[in-house]
Amino acid sequence: MLYGIGLGPGDPELLTLKAVRVLKESIKVFVPGEMAAELIRPYVTEEPEFLDFPMIYDEEKLKEIWTANALIVAEYARKGDVAFCLIGDPNFFSTFTHMKKVMAEVAPDIQTETIPGISSITSCAARMGVAVETSFEVHDGSDSNYFIHLKARKPQEIIARFEKEGYKEFIFAERLFSDREVILKGKENIPEEGNYFSIVYGKK
Repeated sequence: MLYGIGLGPGDPELLTLKAVRVLKESIKVFVPGEMAAELIRPYVTEEPEFLDFPMIYDEEKLKEIWTANALIVAEYARKGDVAFCLIGDPNFFSTFTHMKKVMAEVAPDIQTETIPGISSITSCAARMGVAVETSFEVHDGSDSNYFIHLKARKPQEIIARFEKEGYKEFIFAERLFSDREVILKGKENIPEEGNYFSIVYGKK
C-alpha cells in the first residue's frame, strides 16, 4: 500500500495523529524535499528517501522522471506499507496527485490511499484571521474544472445545475471519516436527498 500523507503547512504540531501512526508503521518513507523530511524525522527510524521532482517544462523528460520515481516507490510498496509525505494536503495542488496517475500506469497493482493534511487554503484563513462563510473560489491561474458543494441537501438538483456548465463526473459523500460514512460515485447512484453533512464533488 502507498499512502500519500499531508503534513500540513509546516508546523510540526499540525500533523494528524493518523499521519504519525502511518509514518511509524511504514517500512519506507519518501519525501520531495527537506521541509517535509524535517517534519517527519521524529517519527521514522530511517532517514527518508528524497525523490527529485524538478520544475521543468520538457514533458518527455518529466514523464521519464515521474516514471522512474514511481517504479522506485512501487518496489517498496509491494513489500509493505510505504509513505510519500508532502507539505499541505495530498489531493490539493499536490505532487502526490501526479504520483498516483503515473503509478496507475506503471504499477497498477499498487493500492493508494491519502491521509489529509491541513491545506494552504484552510491554513491561510487561520493565519490571516479571516472567516469564509459563503461560497468562495480557489485559483492557481488555470481554468476551473472541479467543484465541491457543501451541505448538499438536494444533490440531484445540484448535479443538474452543474451539468449545464459542462461537468460530467460526480461523487456524493456523507458523514466523511465517521462510522456512518457514505461515498457514492456516478450520477445514477446518487440520492435525491442529502443532509447538512453531505457533499457533492464534480469534475469536467
